[in-house]
Amino acid sequence: MAHVTFIHGIGNKPEQKELLTRWRRALANAATPLDLSAEGVTSEMVYWADVLYAEPVSSDTYEESSSEGSDIEGVAGETEVVSLSQSTDTDESLWISAIAQRLGTESFNLYDHSEAQSSFSAPEGSFANELERIPLPWVVKKEFLRRFIRDVHHYLFNSTSTPRPGETYEVQTEIRKRFIEKLKLADGKAGPHIVVSHSMGTVIAYDCLKRVPECPCVDALITIGSPLGIDEIQDKLKPEWSRNDGFPQEKVISDWNNFFDPLDIVSRLDTHLANDYKREGVEVILDQRQSNDGLWRHDVEKYLKGREVSSAIEQLLEG
Repeated sequence: MAHVTFIHGIGNKPEQKELLTRWRRALANAATPLDLSAEGVTSEMVYWADVLYAEPVSSDTYEESSSEGSDIEGVAGETEVVSLSQSTDTDESLWISAIAQRLGTESFNLYDHSEAQSSFSAPEGSFANELERIPLPWVVKKEFLRRFIRDVHHYLFNSTSTPRPGETYEVQTEIRKRFIEKLKLADGKAGPHIVVSHSMGTVIAYDCLKRVPECPCVDALITIGSPLGIDEIQDKLKPEWSRNDGFPQEKVISDWNNFFDPLDIVSRLDTHLANDYKREGVEVILDQRQSNDGLWRHDVEKYLKGREVSSAIEQLLEG
């Protein structure tokens, strides 16, 4: 029996069971419909929002936050911010400074919630300048960047998180454990077994498949709206990652398909991964463009409903 392991991305989410249902329903309603239940395909969701957030967002809030002209997915609730003053580690401080510089936040106070920041003009050549091409209000893009920096930082540096009283995690350690546990649930299934990852989930999936020796093998990997092309993220995946041998061939048996929308706020900085994650010097990743509708192109359900993504999942499940 074929199996899919999903892993979600940046920001807070509904509770695990509901999130898995939404992803499966999006595929069933896709341009090329893929009803996993009807096809006898089992699935699991690697859920990690509760490692960083106190409680799941409600269905209504999540629905509203994903709607056009509203706000970004999972924005409900206040987000702890990351600043240079919070770190006494030189490597960590340099990383935060570098990614802030790349995002163009030196002249734009990322953590200022005032309306005065809505007219911000990003520095030429910065990631923020690239984002100006995306037709969203800066207040929306700013809030997303805050969460992006926070979630990526906490994972890559294995920060400590106490989302609820008496419950403390080392972020990377805990999420790695959850990812591996979910992959092990596919043991004994006839296969194929594929991982479908979105946003920050693509970083987690890659990190485990490339850098954690006890991680089980999978048949194929799909990355959607991925930030894996960002230099500062790649730097924290070393020494296992290198541009000429970045493909996780020890754990991914066959294909890696990467999907992007050119107006996706996350993948826009570097839409193509094939040149950064080669297998023994050869580009093997299939980078594919999918044009989602509306303003908020990073929405995972839009990706899953698209013809390119749903067709690729179906083909990989057929083996």
